[in-house]
Amino acid sequence: MAFRIDLILRSPRSGRLEGRTATAPIPAALPTGSAAGVRGSDPSDIHQGDWVDRWLPRWAEPYARLARWDRPIGTWLLLFPGWWGIALAGPRWPDPLLLLLFAVGAVAMRGAGCTLNDIADREYDGKVARTRFRPLPSGRVSVPQAILFMLAQLAIGAAVLFSLNRTCWLLGIGVLGLIGTYPFMKRITYWPQLFLGLNFNWGTLLGWTAVTGTVGWPPLLLYASGIFWTLGYDTIYAHQDKEDDARIGVKSSALALGENTRPFLFIAYGAAAVLWALAGVTAGLGLWFWLGLALATVQLFWQAARVDIHNAGDCLDKFRFNRLVGWLLFAGIVAGHFA
Repeated sequence: MAFRIDLILRSPRSGRLEGRTATAPIPAALPTGSAAGVRGSDPSDIHQGDWVDRWLPRWAEPYARLARWDRPIGTWLLLFPGWWGIALAGPRWPDPLLLLLFAVGAVAMRGAGCTLNDIADREYDGKVARTRFRPLPSGRVSVPQAILFMLAQLAIGAAVLFSLNRTCWLLGIGVLGLIGTYPFMKRITYWPQLFLGLNFNWGTLLGWTAVTGTVGWPPLLLYASGIFWTLGYDTIYAHQDKEDDARIGVKSSALALGENTRPFLFIAYGAAAVLWALAGVTAGLGLWFWLGLALATVQLFWQAARVDIHNAGDCLDKFRFNRLVGWLLFAGIVAGHFA
């Protein structure tokens, strides 16, 4: 199947990459496939020939990449805490309409968050091998265009939020400060992963409250467990960029931990498992929940034991396995209401 090839020229004076067209400064030789760019000679996370290239109009392609529609794992990791909260509230089968609304909200809010992050990091991204061909640093999307796109996604997220009860409105408004400050945390602290966890797991509180109208101990424990889960998987993810981050002065838990990453992963994932268990106990879940939790915990500990923090491709693969963790825990919570 043929796909678009755009020529890239390097200015002899500035050394900057310049596209022959205004819409696609992506290297023509970039490997295709989900992780080929990370494993191959060019680590860029923009891959030609994927579904975005094949199916979307040419003008829409950079916006899809700005929102990370080409890499849905982040949407899943944002969505699962919300689904867990809905399922935990019971009484048995989760409301399919609520699940759908939270899915739409996760796509919109993850896209808006990524767009904001790329606006804030456009100068840094141009200096990092994995991100230098993203739409903003490559010039395919301007900052005003990105802002308008972000506002459109926020409007969709707001529509989902205001379809819920009023307590959810307050929770949704309350998280805006976390969303707005997260992109700048890598300049301030070696633990931006903690702030990502505070953001990404807020859906747990929203999911529970959308069903019950109030906040209780089970979702608070589930929220805390998700923060530790995020600390683990995003530390693995951060090891992809540690050399570039150190060179340009960006901070991350991968740089803070270095060779101590593996024991930290066991601690973070172990804390997540304990807090998940406490959330299940306080919600009165039965035997099947414990099976789902056990399988999810085994998967987490396998990641901690087997990840090669010096291999970017392996870090990406282990990071992506957390979608399976999300499904296992979701299935365990649902089944736990029956036995």
